[in-house]
Amino acid sequence: MEFAHISMLGLLLIVLVLFAWGRWRYDVVALMAMLAVVLAGWVPANDALAGFGHPAVITVAAVLTISRALSNAGTVDLLTARIMPLTGSLYAHIGLMALVVGFASAFMNNVGALALMLPVALASARKRERSPGILLMPLAFGSILGGLATVIGTPPNIIIATYRADLTGEAFSMFDFTPVGGLVALAGIAFVSLIGWRLLPRGVGADGGGHVEIDSYICELRVAEDSSLIGERLGSLSEVFSDDAMAVGLVRGKNQYMHPHAWRVLEQGDLLIVRTDPEALRPLLEKNGLELVASKLSGLENIKPEDLRLVEATVPPRSPLEGRNSAFLRRRTGQTVSVVAMAREGASIRTRVRDQTFRAGDVLLLQGEPDSIDDSIADLGLLPLAERDIKLNRPMRALTGLAVFALALALGATVMSLPIALLLAVVVYVLIDLLPVRELYRDIDWSVLVLLGGMMAVGQALMTTGTTDLVAASIVQVTGGLSPIWVLTLILVATMFLSDLVNNAATALIMAPIAYGVSVHMGANPDAFLMAVAIGASCAFLTPIGHQSNTLVMGPGGYRFGDYWRMGLPLEIIIVLVAVPAISYFWPL
Repeated sequence: MEFAHISMLGLLLIVLVLFAWGRWRYDVVALMAMLAVVLAGWVPANDALAGFGHPAVITVAAVLTISRALSNAGTVDLLTARIMPLTGSLYAHIGLMALVVGFASAFMNNVGALALMLPVALASARKRERSPGILLMPLAFGSILGGLATVIGTPPNIIIATYRADLTGEAFSMFDFTPVGGLVALAGIAFVSLIGWRLLPRGVGADGGGHVEIDSYICELRVAEDSSLIGERLGSLSEVFSDDAMAVGLVRGKNQYMHPHAWRVLEQGDLLIVRTDPEALRPLLEKNGLELVASKLSGLENIKPEDLRLVEATVPPRSPLEGRNSAFLRRRTGQTVSVVAMAREGASIRTRVRDQTFRAGDVLLLQGEPDSIDDSIADLGLLPLAERDIKLNRPMRALTGLAVFALALALGATVMSLPIALLLAVVVYVLIDLLPVRELYRDIDWSVLVLLGGMMAVGQALMTTGTTDLVAASIVQVTGGLSPIWVLTLILVATMFLSDLVNNAATALIMAPIAYGVSVHMGANPDAFLMAVAIGASCAFLTPIGHQSNTLVMGPGGYRFGDYWRMGLPLEIIIVLVAVPAISYFWPL
């Protein structure tokens, strides 16, 4: 083993540790790794930067933009409206929701498809008096599984398709992933719909009884001048502050924080930190002369408190709010929207809302002007947890959006490259006003694009230094006399394990050259091993950090960190049992 090999493997190990640690965002880590391989002389500077113009990067950007256009067209909303009457049975409810989000994510961004279905799932759970916890994890897993079925369904598929093109001059086509990915998706959705939800803890409603509300909201209520609570001891207000609305803190004067002891006597202007749920909040305000602190925002001073609108929304990964606080939100919205309450799973919040730094998965109760709060939520990249209206003109717009997309896919499969065809669809969406110019770049995840561009340089360095060949030869030597199908299984399992810790696109970029090298050394079919990487890289079900869809449902579903492996581990075992025979059948070794 030469020095270049040792250095390259050391760099790769550092990159993987930094990805898993999460101290720096993965696009920053990818840029540092790209600079390292350039400074080491393993990749010329011009070649390293060429990764940012790679077809895979353009395709991912185009798919994210098309997802916004299809959302605007109401495509998923229209389909959901048709299946809602069929959700009387619990099994049908879970299965149909998972199928719809899976079908949508086969042709659009996974998180985008989940974002469209999340409010519908919550509204349908309320209507059927079922726990959101029963629906949301199967919904998230369905959005991940659906992406396996097509080349544009998920970034790993796009990466594997373009990697094959770089090697052989011919990429995997649009539906080359469907025989294997489609079977895996159907098997996975069947599992989560029939058995998987039963494996969740009873605390999230796994028994199907009742309706679990978000019960860990923290809000700030001021004792108004005419409040009936003035002069009362907290201990004597058991009818006011009970399990539905519990006082967990008290602020008096200029930020003088006090513990809410039973003997505390309330005074005018006191600020109560209360743990409550949205349904109990308004009666608490009206009956006791309390007011939400956020109603005093300067941008809302001319609006009566009763005319303000309350909206629940969740913070998705990479929202502008992630890592920020409520002061940033007020500045960003021109003092017209504020957080009046927040909920966070896995943490007990007893301090003021304004002192909290928002995380992905937090659920916020926002207050603002009715006419502008929706635009503010969209600008902040938040996902409202309410059912969207399905407008009368949606059917025609939905069909138009689908027709443009289908035509682009047909052109990409026949007369032009897929990235160009998808970019053409984006232009058409703009021209027919399904995609306003102001929203053209809103849904593009720039951090993913930077990750792809940077890690492609690292992948190139793995090959130019001969490290890929070395690792592949070592794997073949260690596996000894094992048949190719067992080595294929090993590659699939290793990729799945890595994807549970590291971004799925980065996993695909790292594992693809290794898998290809192993297949060449064994004299096996490289396509089969690339398919194993594509499947494994997208199947991250063990933790809420394994995939953005998992993070997104953590707060609304009331899940804990350790809940995911209960359904995710048997699901990953089923995926291996289905994927390996399917790959060996459709892509003979």
